[in-house]
Amino acid sequence: MAAEAVKPWWREAIETVVWAFVLAMIIRTFIVQAFWIPSGSMIPTLEINDRVLVAKFWNWFFEPSRGSLYVFRYPVDHERDFVKRVIAIPGDVVDIKEGVVYINGNPTEEEYVKRHDRFTLRPSNIFPQVPFTVPEGKYFMLGDNRGNSQDSRFWGFADISDMRGPVFLRYWPLNRIGIPK
Repeated sequence: MAAEAVKPWWREAIETVVWAFVLAMIIRTFIVQAFWIPSGSMIPTLEINDRVLVAKFWNWFFEPSRGSLYVFRYPVDHERDFVKRVIAIPGDVVDIKEGVVYINGNPTEEEYVKRHDRFTLRPSNIFPQVPFTVPEGKYFMLGDNRGNSQDSRFWGFADISDMRGPVFLRYWPLNRIGIPK
């Protein structure tokens, strides 16, 4: 019976590191990715320096739903990622009057917004007609801290192809671990 060749320790170590790296890249690219929250646009739901996990595979099976938190590529600069709440989905008719968001003619209940502003949507280069209908494959995104949020009111729609995935867990800071609502 032939003796089995034993790999040198350094070769085992290199193979382990390579396989760990490959697996980590597959997970980060297709399954779950961590993101850091750099601004206060989502206060109180997410605070500055919170760390969250995003389910990148989710979009393979489900469309973004109204009210969910999503990370997406910022439409003005695809090198940056933003996190906002999906307020309106394709086909929804949107208007904003004195800080109240109307979807399909009905005022929304937004218990997650603690500091309402007095913003009123007016015709502009971004939204020539008000109220407007969200186009197919696009989403209207707003921050929960409306007075301090650069969101769809100012740059338009997020495209489905730019949606990274929904936020499903805040893992930092430790005293706030949980599912953000």
